[in-house]
Amino acid sequence: MTDIDADPAPGLSWRALETRVGLDSLPTFHRAFLTWRGIEGADDLPLRRVQQRVEAELNRLVQAGHATRSGEDWHLTPDALSGFPPAQPFLT
Repeated sequence: MTDIDADPAPGLSWRALETRVGLDSLPTFHRAFLTWRGIEGADDLPLRRVQQRVEAELNRLVQAGHATRSGEDWHLTPDALSGFPPAQPFLT
């Protein structure tokens, strides 16, 4: 049995965070993340575009040294989401 929250790389797993948020709340969470990252009109983007923009922003966090990429996952530094209130309940 595999622990879904086990991170193969150091830092907070973005995929594990998405799992904690839950499928029903994920679109709203992603749109809030984009708005927090300064993407205007995130609430009006089609869902497919939202996912593309989320991945682009995660890659920007990698470039800024706030995350690393591991396959299909990103591992964020402990403070990468400190100013993002919607993530706080899931950062246990």
